[in-house]
Amino acid sequence: MPKTIRELADELKVSKQTIQYHYQRLPTKNQQKDSQGTNMISLTAERIIRDKVAKPLVAKDQQTGSKKATKISKENNDLVATLRREVADLKSQRDKQLATKDRQIDHLTKLVDQQQQLQLATVADNRRLKDHVQKLSGQLTQKTNDNLSTGNDLFNIQDKKSKIAKQKIVKSGSNKDGIHTNRAIKRWWKFW
Repeated sequence: MPKTIRELADELKVSKQTIQYHYQRLPTKNQQKDSQGTNMISLTAERIIRDKVAKPLVAKDQQTGSKKATKISKENNDLVATLRREVADLKSQRDKQLATKDRQIDHLTKLVDQQQQLQLATVADNRRLKDHVQKLSGQLTQKTNDNLSTGNDLFNIQDKKSKIAKQKIVKSGSNKDGIHTNRAIKRWWKFW
């Protein structure tokens, strides 16, 4: 069924001028007019025009697509460059942190070594002092044994004093039954 230029232009989504241009370039046997004098496009003419219009559209889409692809690839390249810079920054930060941690580990290792050396010195001093105390205690026990023999004499003296104190018990007079009771001498200052 023949179409008008406007119908074909709307169908192909191009302007009427584009269809008119290609219609005029057709051979005269493919150009038709209706009774009112308007140009009508036959099926063969429609195929020819579609082929001519579709090729530039495809090329135009490809060109637009290539522009879009170029723009997208440029954006991707920018993104890749940004990501590479960030990765490089992160690597440098990581390297700095690792170097700091290595210095801290070295410092702590030195501190632990010093602690162990001080501990060994303290243990050696303690052993030396313990040996010295044992020597002194050995000397002290010898003196104590000597003093114990002297101390036994003192104990005997104190024992004699307590016997004398017991003898100071005074016999008091007899009570009603005639029983004599022994009473110790009580002094007033001993009550406090």
